[in-house]
Amino acid sequence: MYDFDVSSFLGSNPSTVLGQSGTKRALTEVRASQTVNTVAEKDLQIPIYQATAGDVQRLGTRRRIVRILVALTIAGGMGVLAAWGIIGGRSQAAREAERAGPVQVPSRVKLDDGGDPAVILDERTRKRSGVEVITALPIRYQERVRAYGTVMDLDNLTTLHNRYVTALAQIQSAQAKLVASKAAFERAQDLLKSRYMALAQLQAAEAAFGVDQAALATAQAQVKTIRATAFEEWGPAIGKALVEGDALVSRLIEREAFLIQITLRPGMSIDPPPTATVQLSDSVPRVEVRFLSVASQADPKIQGFSFYYLADAESRLLPGMSVLAALPVGASLDGVVVPASAIVWWGGRTWVYLRTDAETFKRHPIPTDLPATDAGGVVVPVAVFPRSPPDFVTRGAQALLSEELRAQIQMGGNDLK
Repeated sequence: MYDFDVSSFLGSNPSTVLGQSGTKRALTEVRASQTVNTVAEKDLQIPIYQATAGDVQRLGTRRRIVRILVALTIAGGMGVLAAWGIIGGRSQAAREAERAGPVQVPSRVKLDDGGDPAVILDERTRKRSGVEVITALPIRYQERVRAYGTVMDLDNLTTLHNRYVTALAQIQSAQAKLVASKAAFERAQDLLKSRYMALAQLQAAEAAFGVDQAALATAQAQVKTIRATAFEEWGPAIGKALVEGDALVSRLIEREAFLIQITLRPGMSIDPPPTATVQLSDSVPRVEVRFLSVASQADPKIQGFSFYYLADAESRLLPGMSVLAALPVGASLDGVVVPASAIVWWGGRTWVYLRTDAETFKRHPIPTDLPATDAGGVVVPVAVFPRSPPDFVTRGAQALLSEELRAQIQMGGNDLK
């Protein structure tokens, strides 16, 4: 190792030349240089140059510049990395937002000349969306009043009919006896005049004649009572049929026909129609019944006006069954049955979608005050539609309305008509 005297290198007062801080740096650099010189000396055996004070100062300045440059380079690299990260993050966020955003589907709605929205659907799109269209045929419709009916038990009618038949037979028997007793009494009177019969025999014949007269009167009174009971309990139609021996009573008793008492809601009054329909429930087919007469008694459970109707034996009704009745009232009209699946609600109104040409569908308002015979449907007068018969959507109407609403949002929220 070489001895290196810093004081001799800097003079008697080192702080005077470099300053105190410069002296410390110089000592540090000299020691470092001694170590380097030592290593160089051992390894390479190269003579080490003895630095001067200017060399040490220049060396320190260069190192500071290098450190500053390295620091600036690192800071610049970190800035570039940060900027790249921000730009990349923004790009990634934009891509994710684009993927997460709603898919812009082309609108299938256009406005016609009148400003009304119309949905355009080709046949392929209709099949894929499950949209079904039918051509509705007009029907003859008549408003119906709902009522309640009961298939009547006719045990009392059967008993009354038997009593009446028995009373008629008693009359015939009493009449025959009376004819015989009257003839015997008249002969007794003739024989008494010719002295061929005693007075006692005449009196006996007279008594028998009187008994037969009383028996006939009793039988006739019984028949009158049964007749009055029949009219009172079953009304004029059935009562008259019972008295006159009409086949109606026999058909009812033998269950070739069934008697149904149909009762209106309390406070309602209508003229009974010639025909009506009844059914056990909404899932059972309706049965047509024929008007017979006004009922003689009200249903104690309902307390409304009642009518008697007849149903055929093929109706499969049984005594004691309760049925729902529909009585037609008012004038009939030509209408179209619209099922519930074709109706959509918007803006507090009911609509259907009509096909105006091969691929165009427009929303059209309809009334719903005429219920159809099928549950959930309505009858719409033919005059409501722009043309007859109308083509309307029976399935998928809600999807068409959703398409209109989507188009409304894309066009800036204009209200649909």
